[in-house]
Amino acid sequence: MKRKAVSAVILVVCFLLQCTLFNLLSLGSIKPNLLLILTSAFGFSRGHKDGMVIGFFSGLLIDIQFGEILGFYALIYTIIGFANGFFKQIYYDDDVKLPLLLIAGSEAVYGIIIYVFQFLLRGEFHFVRYLEQIIVPELLYTLVISLALYPFILFVNRRFDAKEKRSASKFV
Repeated sequence: MKRKAVSAVILVVCFLLQCTLFNLLSLGSIKPNLLLILTSAFGFSRGHKDGMVIGFFSGLLIDIQFGEILGFYALIYTIIGFANGFFKQIYYDDDVKLPLLLIAGSEAVYGIIIYVFQFLLRGEFHFVRYLEQIIVPELLYTLVISLALYPFILFVNRRFDAKEKRSASKFV
């Protein structure tokens, strides 16, 4: 129960930081996607279910605050959390290369999905310009911020894993 409460607090704090502080720290209207970092991290470190739950609520918060269609971002983030859950088997928490690669891949997929559904379907066919001006800079900015946020998420997960092992060993 504590893990769920702490996860919810982390989710809300990341959402608030993304909507407030990082709006002020935006570089040319590009800001990092903290909720995507969180969704990806929970997906590959905790599995499909946790990745999907965090992804759904992350997307739902974005839908409520910024979305035109309720559920659009919730679906995207849920799918990203689920897809990152496939890497739980090969995830090793001390190695930072795989998490950064997965976060970068998630950000790239997220950018392409946004382009397809919000620009391409409206007849705007300037993918290379969108890639150069939005997707790549946001991907790089997100990776830089994930270098600071990922160790915190890893620390919280390790603490709860240690507590769960201790409490499980008491009953065995």
